[in-house]
Amino acid sequence: MAMASVRSGLFRAALHGGSRPTAPSKRGFASSSHHDDAYETTKLEKITYLGSATCTVLAIYNLSKGHPHHEEHPAYPYFGSI
Repeated sequence: MAMASVRSGLFRAALHGGSRPTAPSKRGFASSSHHDDAYETTKLEKITYLGSATCTVLAIYNLSKGHPHHEEHPAYPYFGSI
């Protein structure tokens, strides 16, 4: 696939009369300014802290609650026969 695109580029350059300096293409979809990256980083850091605090509070709440104790099950007769 990469070789085909290289050949296509070379073929196109040969048809158009050699190599002309081309303007660098503008990145549009995935590019962003550094300000946006810093904003996203601080936003995700705050979300992480909030999530960690929420998980800690829920763990303390769940572990502090009691759990039911059921009666002992009768011993099965085949456990002692081995």
